Amino acid sequence: MPVQKPISSVNDFVVRFANVNGSGSASANELFARSILRHGVPVSPRNIFPSNIQGLPTWYEVRVTEDSHLGARGGVDLMVAMNPQTWDKDLARSSPAAICSTTRPSRCRRRSSAPTLA
Repeated sequence: MPVQKPISSVNDFVVRFANVNGSGSASANELFARSILRHGVPVSPRNIFPSNIQGLPTWYEVRVTEDSHLGARGGVDLMVAMNPQTWDKDLARSSPAAICSTTRPSRCRRRSSAPTLA
């Protein structure tokens, strides 16, 4: 049995939401960031590409870190891919061990053996 590597950090991960602008994603993204903040864990939310045209892609990234880091850490630990137009690129940008959540779980399973949230 392989030896499991011990957890090296707690409350330090990145969640990226890939959405279609005009789908109500801005409200949902902000609610997600605020809910973690209200639990006492500092967050650093940012729009990666805030599209102003309805139907175009937009990304929202939240870095959750108890050390109050504001800068980007690099990598994505949880990808919530809700835009079919950008699925392949979004999943390629996330780390191989990232957890994937999408409306089509088969996209995530083909990519890696990482957990999939359906």
